[in-house]
Amino acid sequence: MQPKLHLPADRIAHARLLATRIAAPVQDFIDSHSSVTVERATLRLAGADGANADGVPVPNLVVDQVRAADPALLEDGVLLRYVNALLRGGDSVETLNRKIAEGFDVMSLPLGDRAALEKKAAELVETGMGRIQSMREQRKGKLDEHKDKNNSPLLYLIVATGNIYEDVKQAKAAVKQGADVIAVIRTTAQSLLDYVPFGPTTEGFGGTYATQENFRIMRKALDEAGDEAGRYIYLTNYASGLCMPEIAASGAIERLDMMLNDSMYGILFRDINMYRTFVDQKFSRMINAFAGIIINTGEDNYLTTSDAVEKAYTVLASQFLNEQFGFLAGMPAKLLGLGHAFEMEPGIKNGFLYEFAQAQMAREIFPEHPLKYMPPTKFMTGDIFKGLAMNTMFNFVSKATGQGIHLLGMLTEAVHTPFMMDRYLAVDNARYVMNNIADFAEDIEFRKDGIMVKRAHSVLAETISFMEDIEKTGLFDAIAKGMFADVKRPKDGGKGLEGLIKKGPAYFNPFETYLASALGLGK
Repeated sequence: MQPKLHLPADRIAHARLLATRIAAPVQDFIDSHSSVTVERATLRLAGADGANADGVPVPNLVVDQVRAADPALLEDGVLLRYVNALLRGGDSVETLNRKIAEGFDVMSLPLGDRAALEKKAAELVETGMGRIQSMREQRKGKLDEHKDKNNSPLLYLIVATGNIYEDVKQAKAAVKQGADVIAVIRTTAQSLLDYVPFGPTTEGFGGTYATQENFRIMRKALDEAGDEAGRYIYLTNYASGLCMPEIAASGAIERLDMMLNDSMYGILFRDINMYRTFVDQKFSRMINAFAGIIINTGEDNYLTTSDAVEKAYTVLASQFLNEQFGFLAGMPAKLLGLGHAFEMEPGIKNGFLYEFAQAQMAREIFPEHPLKYMPPTKFMTGDIFKGLAMNTMFNFVSKATGQGIHLLGMLTEAVHTPFMMDRYLAVDNARYVMNNIADFAEDIEFRKDGIMVKRAHSVLAETISFMEDIEKTGLFDAIAKGMFADVKRPKDGGKGLEGLIKKGPAYFNPFETYLASALGLGK
């Protein structure tokens, strides 16, 4: 897409430089810390799976056993104790998992020879990473098979029944209706659970539990539906909350294609401790990068608490920061689905032009990114006819600005959980609009002194000024002061702080080392 907004390249480069400077001290903190969920994700990558009779997952049991023996031992990482139990008992991974679920304590065994432990750990790394690489190759094969069969942008639909088997029915129906991406919304408040439930689930409120077995069930169903429809169907879930890295690991193992994964969302909108969140997002993004999973960031959420016209610059600033933290985790631009939304109050004069300018600006500043565009929700009133009109304008802007991932708006937003017919109407509307303006983007130019160009330049200038203030303040303090989304979060507050771990001099995590090498980090 040809640039139309005449944005100054030097100003964009300066904003990226500011993002680099803002992220640097945060990254220093990240690199010197782990967390209980990073350690559990490492165990999951090594094959730790299952749960005890009370439903406590094996990775949680292992971490809890190490902490109960001596909390200071967490500083060394927990994988060594799991590997030690494997070698001492001569067990397979599956047998050891069963024994731990039945009550065996890995800390009951003295540590064996370090060289032997590291050798065994290297074998687990090779097996675990090989499994994820195989899934990545499967995805590539299916995408090659169905090349150029998906829409542009990809049409993204949500299922959220609470029952994975009902989700499958709705997902298959959505695929038949034309959806390219199926997102399984996570049950309310799962982001605040410091464990990942085990097995398939049939009860959830406002969504379905994110579990590895649920991922497997939906992946199989979408492959079947995609083969029947003759195109690849992308599966989305949430690598966010207190178990960000663990859910990323499960998603990588079961071939998810997209995961919601933001550097600050959990801090601002779920009151999760900022230090814990930044540490967790780094390892989760390393896993996603290796697995070839596109992340969806959450800038749309800023507009639920802030005005979309006045605080548009916070969205762009967050996009720059999410991009930088993504790069620091080894993610290429093609996997960074930066978010934004069509959320201005519909009564604003020329609001459509401002929305168009914001979307076009994001496309021009992040040309290689599969941008995720979110529909109007904040000002949906229950008037389904007005809602359909708003979604039609949203569909127009998305296609006209070359968005990559398009979350379909529902005319019944603010009325009830959408029915399958509501989803059909959403797909039908989008396909109608997008087909009718298929080449619109290449056939239009913007006036250099027009409303949209001026709006984009103004937002970029405000963004740079805002980021300069953040650099002076420091990102941790900026969040504490409520500079993002008008939400204040204390540095020592929030959920999950007790799960933060300072890495000791003997810290051992061969999966992190492998990923860093594979992703070219530290070079």
